[in-house]
Amino acid sequence: MPESTAALYDGSATKWQRAEPILLSDFTARPFLLDWCDPVRGLDILDLGCGEGYVGRQLLERGAASVTGMDISAEMVENARAQIPTDAGETLTYSVGDATALERFATDSFALVACVFLFNYLASAQTAAAMKEVARVLRPGGRFVFAVPHPSLAFVRPEEAPFYFSRGGRGYFEGRDALFEGEIWRRDGVACRVRCVHKTLEDYFRALGEAGFSTLPEMKELHATEEHLAFDPAFFEPLRETPLHLAFRLTL
Repeated sequence: MPESTAALYDGSATKWQRAEPILLSDFTARPFLLDWCDPVRGLDILDLGCGEGYVGRQLLERGAASVTGMDISAEMVENARAQIPTDAGETLTYSVGDATALERFATDSFALVACVFLFNYLASAQTAAAMKEVARVLRPGGRFVFAVPHPSLAFVRPEEAPFYFSRGGRGYFEGRDALFEGEIWRRDGVACRVRCVHKTLEDYFRALGEAGFSTLPEMKELHATEEHLAFDPAFFEPLRETPLHLAFRLTL
């Protein structure tokens, strides 16, 4: 029986703590997602699956009125709280919780919900349940921005640095809802354990429909760009032409 996601991150929380970009996805995903969240000035935002708060702190710097973070790992939440800027007051808060059960938040509470690499830890049914809760807590006209590992990544990448998932010989369709363990690297050479409950592109669209989202999302395939390759060739070159992440943006 694999350890729970909460236990995985409780045990590795210190590896994720950072004040500046260091993790691969801090370069290849998070800057794009933060830009996709803009404009955030004056908005009340839910950072669901917040980890140690890297994205939440960035959103507050961009002018959000409030950022509420929630994560299933108590250690990650403690790290997030420890890094709250001294002048943030009550505008940046964190708590431990399950993304499929957001009863603590009233309906129509947030103008934006961001989920940065959350749904890869949930099975298809859990993903639909969490998305349904997102739709409930979003205000009419509110935006939903999320990213997941690209569904094809485990099938096109060898099991090596700086990012991979192990599919254990499973095929793209037969591997649905199977747990793929993997690692993602920091630029200082430290590897961080990650995992993905494999879902196809169809599975994500089905979950959005079951949650009540009725319009097509904007979608972007994220990868190592020429700028990344020029910045640190040794680190990013193994990822040339590799689909790394999939980003979605919807309006309720």
